[in-house]
Amino acid sequence: MSVRELVVLGTASQVPTRHRNHNGYLLRWDGEGILFDPGEGTQRQMLRAGVAAHDLNRLCVTHFHGDHCLGLAGVIQRINLDQVPHPVTAHYPGSGQHFFDRLRYATAYRETVRLTEAPVTADGTLAVTPSYTLEARRLSHPVESYGYRLTEPDGRRMLSERLAAHGIKGPDVGRLQREGRLGDVTLEDVSEVRRGQRFAFVMDTRLCAGVHALAEGCDLLVIESTFLDEDAGLAADHGHLTAGQAAAVARDAGVRHLVLTHFSQRYPDPAEFERQARAAGFGGELTVAHDLQRVPVPKRR
Repeated sequence: MSVRELVVLGTASQVPTRHRNHNGYLLRWDGEGILFDPGEGTQRQMLRAGVAAHDLNRLCVTHFHGDHCLGLAGVIQRINLDQVPHPVTAHYPGSGQHFFDRLRYATAYRETVRLTEAPVTADGTLAVTPSYTLEARRLSHPVESYGYRLTEPDGRRMLSERLAAHGIKGPDVGRLQREGRLGDVTLEDVSEVRRGQRFAFVMDTRLCAGVHALAEGCDLLVIESTFLDEDAGLAADHGHLTAGQAAAVARDAGVRHLVLTHFSQRYPDPAEFERQARAAGFGGELTVAHDLQRVPVPKRR
């Protein structure tokens, strides 16, 4: 049975707090695991969340500020210590190659796993698999930063009333799905397009074209909301979003489930992020993330 869910490992910005670890987010997508922005302490959070190194197929880093990448060293070494049997691919801004190299080889260890380095240098497609296409878009932050978007290929939904009208049933349904035609009946005659699910991960950024492109039509959007709206000036100065800005992006993009995260330690009441997101007009499902939370990708419509 396929599993599609977000496992939240950490939700703090800049510094951890008593209740929030540095960033870390694992997307389980069918049989693959994509780890986004492993900040300091990610390896221990993985243990607490029941996530193993064997679950990881890709590492995706948005940018090389410490709260988004200092956990890479431990995660990479754990992948090798546990002798993960499959290749692992790392995506990160190409301008930060020297940072990645330092983290990968921060200390002595024995390399046992093939880690493929696939730096991001421009907007575009990073990988195409049977389950998804992974893309990157440039964001607006003081250092080079990219957001990531995962899109499932569109499929077909069989329509029982049309199948019955053509007298197609039993094993013939599967044959029609595989071959696209059964006699004079085509797959398009008895089915409709089932839009693939869409997920996006947007971290440190001001409002920009990349944010909107990543969020468009997402079933699940994970987006930073470091500041509350009254501190919009600080947000712009430091290259971040407010709760209201993030929610407005989701509202305009038709997002089904919005996950707010990456909170400044200056705010003691996380409920205020939800209040401001609702005030911005977002009416879909909303999660103000907390550490070790699991958020399922919404079921297909």
